[in-house]
Amino acid sequence: MASFRIDRISEEVRTAVDNAIRGMNDPRVTGTYSITRADVTRDLRYAKIYVSVLEEDKAKDLLKALKSAAGYLRRELGRQVDLRYTPELLFELDRNIAYGAHISEILSHLNPGDGEKEKE
Repeated sequence: MASFRIDRISEEVRTAVDNAIRGMNDPRVTGTYSITRADVTRDLRYAKIYVSVLEEDKAKDLLKALKSAAGYLRRELGRQVDLRYTPELLFELDRNIAYGAHISEILSHLNPGDGEKEKE
C-alpha cells in the first residue's frame, strides 16, 4: 500500500472518530478538546488517536472515558468508513500544543528586545 493511501485513511478515521465522540452522551466527555491526528498502521489493524485537551485537569477523565467507549467508537467508525478491517482504537494525549507554547515562552524570554524592533 502506498503511503498516501494510509494518510487518506488516517484522515478519514480522524474525522469519523471525532464525529462519533461529538455524538456521545457521556458526561465525562466535556470541555474543549480536539482530535489532532490519527495514525493507522499499514495493516489497518490499529489506529492511534491523539487527543489534545485545553483544560489539563480534565485530560485524565477524558482519556479514561474514551478508552472505556473504544468499542462503541470502533463500531461507529466501522459504520462510517468502509474498510476491510475496522481498526482497534488506542487513545493518547497529545501534548504538542502545550510543548510548543512552552518553547515559545522560553524563546520570548531569551530575546526580549526582538519584539520591540518588530513594532517599529
